[in-house]
Amino acid sequence: MSDAPDALRRNRLDEEASPYLQQHADNPVHWQPWDETALEAARELDRPIFLSIGYSSCHWCHVMAEESFSDPDIAETVNEEFVPIKVDREERPDLDSLYITVCQLVRGHAGWPLTVFCTPEGKPFFVGTYFPKDASQRQPGFRQLVQDVADAWADPEQRAESEERAEQWTAAARGELEDVPDSPGELSDGLLADAADHAVGQADREYGGFGGGQKFPNPARVELLLRASTRGHDEAGTVARETLDAMASGGLYDHVGGGFHRYCTDREWVVPHFEKMLYDQAGLARVFLAGSQRFDSDRYASVARDTLDFLDRDLRHEAGGFFSTLDARSEHAGEQVEGAYYVWTPERVRAAIDDETDADLFAARYGIDERGNFPEGAEPDWTVLTETTSVGDLAASFGLPEDEIEDRLARARKQAHRARDDRPAPARDEKVLAGWNGLAVHAFAEAGLVFDGSYADTAVEALEFARERLWDGDRLTRRWKDGDAAGDGYLEDYAFLARGALATYEATGDVRHLDFACSLADALVAAFYDADAGTLYFTPEDGESLIARPQALDDSSTPSSTGVAVDVLDALAQFRPDSQFGTVARRVAETHAETVDATPLNHAALALATDALATGRYELTVAADSLPAAWRETLTDRYLPLRLLSVRPPTEDGVQAWLDALGLETAPPIWAGREARDGEPTVYACRNRTCSPPTHDLGEALDWSP
Repeated sequence: MSDAPDALRRNRLDEEASPYLQQHADNPVHWQPWDETALEAARELDRPIFLSIGYSSCHWCHVMAEESFSDPDIAETVNEEFVPIKVDREERPDLDSLYITVCQLVRGHAGWPLTVFCTPEGKPFFVGTYFPKDASQRQPGFRQLVQDVADAWADPEQRAESEERAEQWTAAARGELEDVPDSPGELSDGLLADAADHAVGQADREYGGFGGGQKFPNPARVELLLRASTRGHDEAGTVARETLDAMASGGLYDHVGGGFHRYCTDREWVVPHFEKMLYDQAGLARVFLAGSQRFDSDRYASVARDTLDFLDRDLRHEAGGFFSTLDARSEHAGEQVEGAYYVWTPERVRAAIDDETDADLFAARYGIDERGNFPEGAEPDWTVLTETTSVGDLAASFGLPEDEIEDRLARARKQAHRARDDRPAPARDEKVLAGWNGLAVHAFAEAGLVFDGSYADTAVEALEFARERLWDGDRLTRRWKDGDAAGDGYLEDYAFLARGALATYEATGDVRHLDFACSLADALVAAFYDADAGTLYFTPEDGESLIARPQALDDSSTPSSTGVAVDVLDALAQFRPDSQFGTVARRVAETHAETVDATPLNHAALALATDALATGRYELTVAADSLPAAWRETLTDRYLPLRLLSVRPPTEDGVQAWLDALGLETAPPIWAGREARDGEPTVYACRNRTCSPPTHDLGEALDWSP
């Protein structure tokens, strides 16, 4: 490496804050972060870039690191022939979007670790995911792969082929990520029903969820089904319940500690990949909360509570923000093993639970026996907890009343949880991401309305954490860790956090949170909206120039940031009718209307936002110093998917103070003329510019129809 600059002579990841990059800081590969130093070195040396993208809780990322990136011989080849760059997809979702799109286009599938070989300009000419060190029956070995790519780059004819392929793949990625339709479409009143029909058609009616293989949580799809069920689509409601039941009873859900794992590897929802992601907890808590209201289900409410309590207990910074992930792996017999923290054996159950009957009930309820059900586990008798036996069947088998069974199981779960706390815990990725925190804030704010105000207090603390550490008054930073804030915010950061701020205003009636939501929305429109194209891009206009500027239309592990942006801009337009919010929301929805109509399940979040535009929101304006406690209880029992709750001061003088705080000259229609009557809290229920008479009875207002 005599011709290499000093930066390439060593692994530079020890200078990075990302826990994922830190995990690779002691590899013999001379990893570089994605920065101008590394990119300039690639151009100057005319070397291809070896780009590896992953995240801290990714199981196969760990495996590939242990097999290949820790091998001195492989590292020597990589260091001599390439500029190796390691990227945390959670910090750089823009890069991940570009190269994962290429992998999907070329391979038909994608995942992490994402393995990409690029020209010195960053254009990909070889893509894949995990590779074993040496060839297996199904895959080439990474050891041979890096040598083959290096040899091909050194051969002029093969290099020309690689460069031509890179141009073709880059052009394809640009078309996939940047293009917009030639003309806008119309917003369809029937979109929600059509989307629900698609969802029902793709549902697994035997085991719940969607598809016939691996099962991923899809909160936006379930939300779509729940909303459709309120408009006479009964089968949509049935499929929503089947999906919620499957997720709550299977191995996706942590029956001892609360919260959800990433996804299940089988159709039956038994064996998950065990990492726990902040965004999954936030999305699933919200959808179980909605399910509890729609179906009056204590079970769904309990799952939502336990999931939020898990976040509060295990993924929360002491100052209020939320960390990103818990790893899938933990220590077992001196090694890092996936699932070791979560699985059970009959012996573990007997050691953890004092009462013998309680232990037997726990084992019977969750299918724990000597056979086990975790085929990839380190021990043959490991069991992933699933609700194998119903409480009714347990009552019959044990000759005990069902309420006693429930009490005994609750006691057993608490003891099991205490015992599990003594096991080596999974590692925690302690970076705080703006967008993911926005999702969590939204979930806690909703729970603050449905459950009790303590959840809203948590939402406020997390929102303030983000505002103080990641917002400078004009721009949002993506990541905070250990006092260091870095990285441009992306569309999802602005959209998700603005939606969380709006929900926090709804839950608390504190105008500061509405003001923050509007400030974020102003910045969002300025940085991400392209008026000529009629779309929102994922990266800011003045951000780093990459091989393409992606949009984010599809739902992935998180909801489409375009969909959430359209939704929150449309909602905030009710408070800022003089802004661009409403115009931008409608224009973007119209730009992508035909795409959403054609494949609504791939764009569920955008379909929901489009439906809100086409249908109109259900405005509940409450003129009072605060939301009365009795009215909060009324809202708990009502599923109102298009609700926009605004608690405004009871008098016009109070509203004027709010207008001053928001920089508004006149009251928006959602507040104007809707003062308290007779000195009592007063509610107005409005939709499509038609309002109920002012009333002191929230239930009466909710039952009113024009």
